[in-house]
Amino acid sequence: MRWYLKAIGTRKIVEFIVLALFVVFFLGPLLNLAILAFTGKWTYPDVLPHQWSLKWWSFVFKQEDIPQSIGLSFLIAAIVTALSIALCVPAAYAFARIRFPLSRFFLFSFLLTHAFPKMGLYVSIAVLFYKLGLMNTLLGVVLIHMINVLMFMTWIPTAAFRNVHRAQEESARDVGAGPFRVFLKITLPMAMPGIVVASVFTFLNSLDEAQGTFLVGIPNYKTMPIVMYSIISDYPAYAGAVFSIILTAPTIILLLAAKRFVSADVMSSGFQLK
Repeated sequence: MRWYLKAIGTRKIVEFIVLALFVVFFLGPLLNLAILAFTGKWTYPDVLPHQWSLKWWSFVFKQEDIPQSIGLSFLIAAIVTALSIALCVPAAYAFARIRFPLSRFFLFSFLLTHAFPKMGLYVSIAVLFYKLGLMNTLLGVVLIHMINVLMFMTWIPTAAFRNVHRAQEESARDVGAGPFRVFLKITLPMAMPGIVVASVFTFLNSLDEAQGTFLVGIPNYKTMPIVMYSIISDYPAYAGAVFSIILTAPTIILLLAAKRFVSADVMSSGFQLK
């Protein structure tokens, strides 16, 4: 036994143990959710259920407000992502390419939405929305979601545009390309990985937003997280597990689809202030 441990090395053993603990810590809750969601009957202390069933899936989708909440969540997330791209990507390009007074201050100000407790910030915004007639409106919900994602859609694309060397743009200008054509053919494609990462984070963050939606959108707009809280509190854990999977699945699918863009280099470069 000692010979075997010496052969593979103590460091390798420690790395394997750390990896195993990480896998258990990360996949354990997801595995438990999957088992609960397909459980028909499961009593303690049995390791696995006595009966597998889809009855809780049927139960969840028979609730009147669940299909509407799912559709509403994806609609709001899509609108928030599209508007954030339209507004924040030009701003990110300006921060990356144009030197103007207080540019660093304005870029840093996008972090303020994450510098304070969200509920306190949302209450202040709700007071303003009430005066403007935006409470219980789709526009109000979209705006409260956008406030929460401005950091992602500004900082990460700004870093992506800064990583595009000016020499590449100047080379295109030298052969006769205009500024708009240079942006479309050179700058934008090279900055696209950062924009994709920011867009994915924006969509997922909007999909998961609950506090702002509850404060501004209730009772007219109930998204998936809002309905999920009521299901967890009012129904068995099996129904909550089903809804948790429904809420988690888009996150996994989008991250897998964008995995070639989601790298440590892109993520770290998104939080550099130059």
